[in-house]
Amino acid sequence: MNPASRRFLVLGLDGGTFSLLDPLFAAGELPFLSGLARSGFSSTLTSVFPPKTIPAWYSFATGLDPGSLGIFGFTEPDGGPGRSRLVQTYRPHEAIWDRLSRHGRRVGVLNFPVRAPNPLNGFFVAGMFSETPQTYPEEAVASMTAGPKDRYLPELPPYRASERRTWMRLARRGVEQRAEAAERLIGRYHPEFLFVLFRETDRIEHQHWSELERAVGKMPHDLLAFWREVDRACARVDAAFRADGGPAVTLVISDHGHGRAGTDFFTNRWLLEHGYLTFKDGSDHARRRRFVSRLLMGLDRFPPTRALLAPLVDRLQNGKRREKLAQKVAGDASFEAMAERIDWDRTTAFSYPVPEAIYLNPYHPSLTAEARARIVASIRSGLESYPEARIEVFAPDEMYRRILGPQPPALMLRVNRMESESRMDFNYPRTMMRRRPGYFYGSGVHRMEGILLASGDGVAPLGRRAEPLSLLDLAPTILEGMSLPVPDSFAGRSFLADLSPPRSGG
Repeated sequence: MNPASRRFLVLGLDGGTFSLLDPLFAAGELPFLSGLARSGFSSTLTSVFPPKTIPAWYSFATGLDPGSLGIFGFTEPDGGPGRSRLVQTYRPHEAIWDRLSRHGRRVGVLNFPVRAPNPLNGFFVAGMFSETPQTYPEEAVASMTAGPKDRYLPELPPYRASERRTWMRLARRGVEQRAEAAERLIGRYHPEFLFVLFRETDRIEHQHWSELERAVGKMPHDLLAFWREVDRACARVDAAFRADGGPAVTLVISDHGHGRAGTDFFTNRWLLEHGYLTFKDGSDHARRRRFVSRLLMGLDRFPPTRALLAPLVDRLQNGKRREKLAQKVAGDASFEAMAERIDWDRTTAFSYPVPEAIYLNPYHPSLTAEARARIVASIRSGLESYPEARIEVFAPDEMYRRILGPQPPALMLRVNRMESESRMDFNYPRTMMRRRPGYFYGSGVHRMEGILLASGDGVAPLGRRAEPLSLLDLAPTILEGMSLPVPDSFAGRSFLADLSPPRSGG
């Protein structure tokens, strides 16, 4: 087969993980996805760190790691202490579809998490950051739904347990809409490369992981119905893409994995307790919040009060009025709210706006290079010897090829192999919250281990690969597979040869 004729379909299942999919495959619940696994090649796909939607998908798209992008989370520093903004774009770097477009290939991108699209040879539908996604070209929006009454759903609303039935129905409809939109856009623009992202999978896993990790026979019906809809949607997009003509490879990938949320680590409270972060009068003024937190956590320990607590907290979640009431009752202990109370002349380090990162204070009047190095070494030693958790600490240059950005982190943290979620706020009185309350948001957190399924023209039935591949390996593989040069700046390597190894013998 001439590699130049190969087309690529990439289906993104945000947060997809084999610990969930393999049991569903074995039970026959996902015939299309399990069929891809049987007919081709699969592998664990190691994410970048932090394994979060924005840095991970942007690293996949550009072939560059978070350090080279200067993007470490959903937000980035913006102005003074406690100020941040949503990451705007992966630019000025090019995504693989930008490179393909420059070389005359027709491309399509549906639901990629970026605020606004850029012109290319094909179509781009932005996702995640707005209720009405922007498209390029503008007329592409007309191909996304059956008519004006069929409102396109780019993102699920915040979850409330009392509205589970409606929320799950919206999740299934969002997945179905993505497939319908992809079919219409394929028919209109005929892409040679197509990326389609299903974000709903991550939202479901965050909220309902404790139910998803049950045996398949004991999994709630609405969650099984959701994953069946994902499988059908992937099959529809794949069929439409292949019917458009020419040899094609389908890749099903995830930006990161998922697993049970165990504990929470409050990084700024650790820094406060060890003297790296200081409040102006020695107090964080979060006594009311800590009292309410202790009360709620105490009530959550007993089944009778837990049954009453869950719907009460659910009613206070979401909505500006409810949020104001909750803050009035308990106070606001977010880092943003507490920033003005921090003594920035004495504070040397803090964690914000990325909870897995520690930043040295750029507002400190006298932090010399020697002092900075000494503080970083001291923080690292203290965290690595923390007795209540296993904390891995990395300097950015140990993880990334380059470190860019106006205010890069000094250290990155991974707590209990990501079974613990890092937090920046001051809501709880201790550094480590060992038991996550039942009323807490969701039961799942991200893991490093994502998924890769590959099938199609030129892909041998090789089964599950023993050694994991990297999310950063995808961009060079796709470019090589479509006969484009792979830039030296890319952090990964192409695994195209692994998909169809040469036959032995004469």
